[in-house]
Amino acid sequence: MSRGGAQTRAQIVRILVGAGKAAPTPPVGPALGAKGVKSMDFCKEFNARTAHIEPGTPLPTLITVYPDRSFTFITKSPPTTYFLKKAAGIEKGTGRPGHESVGTVSLKHVYEIAKIKATDEHLKHLRLEAIASTIVGTARTLGVQVVP
Repeated sequence: MSRGGAQTRAQIVRILVGAGKAAPTPPVGPALGAKGVKSMDFCKEFNARTAHIEPGTPLPTLITVYPDRSFTFITKSPPTTYFLKKAAGIEKGTGRPGHESVGTVSLKHVYEIAKIKATDEHLKHLRLEAIASTIVGTARTLGVQVVP
C-alpha cells in the first residue's frame, strides 16, 4: 500500500485560462505545482497552441497529469456566457435574471455561437437546435433577451 504523494494513475486538472495569457501565476501555477508539473512547460505549450485565438479569450482547459509528471491538455471553446456578453456588448449579466434585461442578441448570434460550441467534443452528438436552445437558456439567465 502506497502512502504520501505517490500517484498511480492520471489526474485531471480543470482550469479556465485566457488564450495566449497562461503564466505560472494562479490559477495555473498552484493547480499544476500541486501535481508536480512544471507550470512553465504548460504555459509555453498552451500559449503556442492558442496564439491564433484573440488574446485573453477564456478557454476551459482539461490537463491530464500522468504519474511520471508528464501532461497532455485539450482546450474547449470559450464559455457560452463569454460569447453572449460579447454579442450583447455588455460587461456582466444581470443580478436579477427574469426581472431585468441588460442587453439583446439576435437569433442569428445564437446560431453562430451554437456552431462554435458544436465543435466541442462533449456537444458533437447534439443537433444545432439543441445547442441553440441551451444558449437561449443561458442568455435568459444572464438577463440577455433573444430577439428574432
